[in-house]
Amino acid sequence: MKAEITPQEYEAFKSFLQDACGILLGENKQYLVKSRLRRILEENSLNTLGELLDRLKRPGRGGLKEVVIDAMTTNETLWFRDNHPFRILQEKLLPEFAERKTAQPLRIWSAACSTGQEPYSIAMIVEEFRRARPGKLRDVKITATDISKSVLEVARKGEYEMIAIGRGLSPERQKQFFTPSLNGGWQIKPQIRSMVEFKELNLLERYMLGKFDIVMCRNVLIYFSADLKKDILTRMHATLNPGGYLVLGASESLNGLPHLYEMVQCHPGIIYRKK
Repeated sequence: MKAEITPQEYEAFKSFLQDACGILLGENKQYLVKSRLRRILEENSLNTLGELLDRLKRPGRGGLKEVVIDAMTTNETLWFRDNHPFRILQEKLLPEFAERKTAQPLRIWSAACSTGQEPYSIAMIVEEFRRARPGKLRDVKITATDISKSVLEVARKGEYEMIAIGRGLSPERQKQFFTPSLNGGWQIKPQIRSMVEFKELNLLERYMLGKFDIVMCRNVLIYFSADLKKDILTRMHATLNPGGYLVLGASESLNGLPHLYEMVQCHPGIIYRKK
């Protein structure tokens, strides 16, 4: 990107990004935009953000649009992020669902799953629970979604470099659930990988995922406007089975919708049960 981003270009790009995927860029994020889009502009022989926006308006530019969204939505993640949600899953939710008399599988949705650390962390917790309580929760299905094709490719492969493995994963779990790969990284074991199905999904679009008992939508709603956040949480409510739970990020809250969700204090941590 050879030229600085003008205020007009920045406002136009903010509108494009919000319309495309719901993300609401804050003020003074020009440096973030410039750093994340620099390579895309170079590869397409573009000099300014305005030229990129003009190119995106042309017919047949869906591929470029996906690349831009991908660059702006890819975020770093880690294993067992924030810890409390996984403790709640292990100590409250899994025991509760294990005692429910139902022939249906336990279904968990990991929304905005990035490169797979969250859904695989969930699967490890499930496997540990099964080992501690043989015969319980035999059928668990985890659906993991993200808008980014590139992060989903990494997640499906389930192979991570050592630097990624070291971010939140204990040596004990690394030994239990991973094997060394030929590339010098670590490959997640089949029994964990087989629990998770990855799908491409834009949270602004219609969900065709079926019903879930637990929805984990963490550290993504902070990027949406209040109206979009309310819309997403309302549609997530519709995907929950009766008595199902919604788990949000540590800095996120419902801020309304008391007719849809009941707050459940977990000491520490808060989750929300479908009314």
